[in-house]
Amino acid sequence: MTRTSTRTAVPASLARLLSLAVLPAAVLLLAVLTGCAAGGAAQGTGPGEDNSAGNSAGNSAAGSGAKPEGTITVFAAASLKGTFTELARTFEAENPGTTVALSFAGSSDLASQISQGAPADVFAPADLANMKKVQDAGLVDGAARNFATNTLAIAVAPGNPAGITALKDLARPGLKLVTCARQVPCGTAAATAAEAAGVALNPVSEENAVTDVLGKVASGEADAGLVYGTDIKSAGSKVAGIQFPESGSAVNTYPIAGVAGGRNKAAARAFLDLVTGPEGRRVLAAAGFGPAGAGDGSVK
Repeated sequence: MTRTSTRTAVPASLARLLSLAVLPAAVLLLAVLTGCAAGGAAQGTGPGEDNSAGNSAGNSAAGSGAKPEGTITVFAAASLKGTFTELARTFEAENPGTTVALSFAGSSDLASQISQGAPADVFAPADLANMKKVQDAGLVDGAARNFATNTLAIAVAPGNPAGITALKDLARPGLKLVTCARQVPCGTAAATAAEAAGVALNPVSEENAVTDVLGKVASGEADAGLVYGTDIKSAGSKVAGIQFPESGSAVNTYPIAGVAGGRNKAAARAFLDLVTGPEGRRVLAAAGFGPAGAGDGSVK
């Protein structure tokens, strides 16, 4: 069987009319399709846009179709060392082929490093002020999410040989007190609590990380130190903790966000989901952190 095709000749004048009518329509159709594609690609990808707020566990990574893999670098406050180390192990176990590189330090130091181009994928400071520094520099990918709170306590040697019972005792002459520096979140909280109590603190040393304060008390270099309650709990029998009511005036909120220059977006967002999801809340609560209130991590 032989197929044949029949073509009808179109007069030249009619062909010109058809081309004039069809070409604009084709151009319009192409513009519409191109615009739709461009709009879809740009949505939620710019600095400061919310890629992640309201996502349930795994939603953002799954929604993008990207499976978490490779290495992510997490810059986190020193007070998160125990909890984030545990969550990193969980993340790696749940996502074979991933590695979480953790970097712990004072929040202000970490914010400065990110601002200077340090290769981080996730940032989790111990206060909103340091997150704001990074946000204002346009270095946050999506909205920050608040995930925990923390309050100060007085750390002393086991048995409390200095007989400290209240915040005002830290102003006692001759007492070797160590606090965080004012620019560090725990130092800001210590100053706020002292002002609320009307107590003038005169520390013999000011540290850039709360873990350094704890270390000096645990080693006997200091009689007392102002640290987070979670640090005292994690230290076990090395120190004893004393609560004081003025700590309620200086509650620190912890936010977390992806870093705009991060190279592993899918894994970073999956890690954010883990920290802010049920498993993250469980681990943080077990360590003594309080729940986070609503908010996007910004400081008004």
